[in-house]
Amino acid sequence: MKILLQLFRTFFNIGAFTFGGGWAMVALMEKELVDKKRWIDREEFLDNLAIAQSLPGILAVNISILVGNKVYGRRGSVVAALGTILPSFIIILLIAIFFIKVYDNPVVERIFKGIRPAVVALIIAPTFSTAKAAKITVKTVWIPVAVACLITYAGLSPVVFVLMAIFGGILYCHVKRNRIKKVD
Repeated sequence: MKILLQLFRTFFNIGAFTFGGGWAMVALMEKELVDKKRWIDREEFLDNLAIAQSLPGILAVNISILVGNKVYGRRGSVVAALGTILPSFIIILLIAIFFIKVYDNPVVERIFKGIRPAVVALIIAPTFSTAKAAKITVKTVWIPVAVACLITYAGLSPVVFVLMAIFGGILYCHVKRNRIKKVD
């Protein structure tokens, strides 16, 4: 029962103190789940991140479900997901109630303008730690850069690149396995 409370509290704090959506939460999640709590290792976190990104739904909720399941099964999944969702629900509810009254306030406008650059930084920071953990090197950095440019500027679907990556991974493993067989 204590672990369920820890799961809820951890994901509630992540949900409550991160602005900018799922990708802004990634760095905080990694720090909490891998470094502090040690519920999963860095490689497993990257695998969960890839799976969560591929699934429909909210990235942070998908990760919380995967980690909650590992830590405490189905109950852990439910508790972790609730911990992630509840802060946003409460904040949105409060905004809906009170924001209409202060929406045109110049101070509120300035606050939101000040938050925007911080949110961008929160989204960019996990990119570097994810690239490092995924062992992106100077030789391979062109791949994610090219994919990002093709998605952004050519309008290509990310699904195409996910499918290409799956096919490439299968092909790579097949070729590597055949090389090992030839050596034996």
